[in-house]
Amino acid sequence: MLTLGFGIVRVMDEKATLHRYLRVRRADLLGKLEGLSEYDARRPLTATGTNLLGLVKHVASVELGYFGEVFGRPSGLELPWLADGAEPDADMWASADESREEILELHRLSAAHSDATIEQLPADARGEVPWWPEERRHVTLHQILVHMCVETAHHLGHADILRELIDGTAGQRPGDPNLTGRTPAEWAEHRARIESAAREAAARGATP
Repeated sequence: MLTLGFGIVRVMDEKATLHRYLRVRRADLLGKLEGLSEYDARRPLTATGTNLLGLVKHVASVELGYFGEVFGRPSGLELPWLADGAEPDADMWASADESREEILELHRLSAAHSDATIEQLPADARGEVPWWPEERRHVTLHQILVHMCVETAHHLGHADILRELIDGTAGQRPGDPNLTGRTPAEWAEHRARIESAAREAAARGATP
């Protein structure tokens, strides 16, 4: 009985830990929009059109599906960019008619709906992902929590780079201890050293 008891506590702790990480990553992603103009929040910065507001829209949209339909808890929100026949990648950018406030509200509603699912269901609750291949579409809440932590962190990494390209802002938040403290001049010197090393390696004929 003691082993079973500890096992139950361990599973509950794992769910709480994953949920905490998901909430932090959500907040970090939203933070990438702070202080930006309408244009900078939306403009594409890669050849494939990756943009900050689109990343928020995408993450909010897929989270609604994974913690909604997958566990028989549809949100009731209509997402026309994910409907059958929608334009490809319509969830990855915001049209001029879609306001930033609307997308932020979608993110808030998505997070609230997901949080309710996570809090009300046990970690081993069963669900089905209809858009996954048959052989792996049967999942647990624990598995989907892991999936969405990875998904959100994946796109947060994209957002990190985009924000740095826009105005040089780096790190998860001001004073981020994971980011070495350097002045702009010191960062320029650091970048120049890396550039120099890359050119030297290329000149030597170094291969991957």
